[in-house]
Amino acid sequence: MDGLTTEDCLRRPGRVGLHVHPGEDGLWRAEWPEHEGYDLGPASVAWLTWHLGFWWSMVHNHSFGDASLTREQVRWPGTADEVRAWVARCHADWRAEVERLGDEDLRSTERTRWPLQGKPFGDIVAWVNLELMKNASEIGYARFVLAVAPTRGTGV
Repeated sequence: MDGLTTEDCLRRPGRVGLHVHPGEDGLWRAEWPEHEGYDLGPASVAWLTWHLGFWWSMVHNHSFGDASLTREQVRWPGTADEVRAWVARCHADWRAEVERLGDEDLRSTERTRWPLQGKPFGDIVAWVNLELMKNASEIGYARFVLAVAPTRGTGV
């Protein structure tokens, strides 16, 4: 996320696509898709970074916390600097917990409450890696598109 600006986050790569919006309380909320069809359009970098923080916060809370966090409680931070800090915290918190686990913990299903139930926790660790790579790829592709696109509004 080096060089990512808040403007880059808030620019929309298409006329439609998932995005974030500030509420009357000043907190940023993400749109949630009703389906996953291609006609949704490309998501903004803001939404993609929200999504990365959303699933990582959720899986951490549901695996190592009290499992109380909901999608509606996860807000987009509001700036690129805050996004970088949020992702760094997610990484540090996740890594600190996973590094404490032994082989038996990774085979156990005790911690698998979200997004998958009844799977060995090692599958969740692998899922986190897959999601992280997918989101990094989506963010990178969106940045390529935005770098050569005519300047568009933020749609906020």
